[in-house]
Amino acid sequence: MTRQLKYFEALREAQDVCLERDDDVYLMGLGVPGPTGIFGTTTGLVEKYGTDRVIETPSAENGFTGVALGTAIMGQRPIVVHMRVDFALLSIEPLVNQAAKWHYMYGGKMKAPMVIRMIIGRGWGQGPQHSQALHSWFAHVPGLKVVMPTTPYDAKGMMIAAVEDDAPVVVLEHRWLYGISGDVPEGHYTVPLDKAAVRRTGKDITIAGVSFMVIEALRAADMLADMGIDAEVIDLRNLTELDEDTVLNSVKKTGALMVADTDHLPYGVTSEVISIVAEKAHGALKHAPKKIGLPFAPSPTSPALADNFYPTARTLVQGVMEMFGIDQSKLPPDIDNRVWRDQPDPTFTGPY
Repeated sequence: MTRQLKYFEALREAQDVCLERDDDVYLMGLGVPGPTGIFGTTTGLVEKYGTDRVIETPSAENGFTGVALGTAIMGQRPIVVHMRVDFALLSIEPLVNQAAKWHYMYGGKMKAPMVIRMIIGRGWGQGPQHSQALHSWFAHVPGLKVVMPTTPYDAKGMMIAAVEDDAPVVVLEHRWLYGISGDVPEGHYTVPLDKAAVRRTGKDITIAGVSFMVIEALRAADMLADMGIDAEVIDLRNLTELDEDTVLNSVKKTGALMVADTDHLPYGVTSEVISIVAEKAHGALKHAPKKIGLPFAPSPTSPALADNFYPTARTLVQGVMEMFGIDQSKLPPDIDNRVWRDQPDPTFTGPY
């Protein structure tokens, strides 16, 4: 049976399913059993499974990530939650130097089946130390799987698949997605961790994105449709096992490519996707590809700076108009009614 759930509810249900199905699964992190339950994604789980399986931790990210790794190589399946990707930087040693390499170093005889949830993205003036989007960092590490579900359906299905996978999997969640609703089946199901999804079909341009930029791409596609441009929107979903076939087949059909990311532009997802297309389908391109992302500067706190820092659907539309040589004076009115670009809607009042 399928119901409408919000993204954060789908994540909570996925963890509930995993905890119920497998006694070796446990959940740990700073604030996990707390009253706000990591933006609502863990509320009620400590009451159901107890403090031995839903564990509060001290502010010692390196330490408790190391504990999780130790239990993983002994047969358990921990879910580690870092309330900010920024905090996870303190756990780089056990995650990057140890967990990512365990299977390789021991000739496939050992494994480290652990999930590391990290929350990324902007939100209500969080600024340079609490709103980074560092997913391309983790995608550079052989041995880690890095996924970024966009829809509630994928949030649940990919989380369950990640817990059941024998590799360490980093799941990155943009905080602006938590309030998005969508159809989510009851019970157990999985979504492949290595496949992209075509969210909208089109024939004039391919817009490939990750995480919240998929939402902005869909909004941009609606605006472009009013201008007679039919955009295909691809949700990449996985960064370490990019679904090249889906992207290449789309570009061969449309002849144009834009890649949108929530991270800084240099050395990231946008560059990698464009590189793949340039190597394997350059003859199909009718226009120079374009990438959309953040400036190469720390994330600002002030509204004045934030309004010029974060790309929106309108930014994507402007980029497509430039690619197609359309007069910018024909740019449609801004449909973004946010108070400022660091706030998804007026109900999002922080502090998180």
